[in-house]
Amino acid sequence: MASLRGGTVQDHVALAEIELCGELIIAASAAEDRLSLESIDEVLRVAEARAESAGN
Repeated sequence: MASLRGGTVQDHVALAEIELCGELIIAASAAEDRLSLESIDEVLRVAEARAESAGN
């Protein structure tokens, strides 16, 4: 196992996933009812991700 003393390890993909999960939890807790699939896609910025991948 690698030692983490004196340094930091950052997994940018994992950090982005944690941030999105947090945003989804906030949206779900603020909603009066279940989130629709469209609402979930909006929170997770699915349309933005598709536009970025289409542009590449």
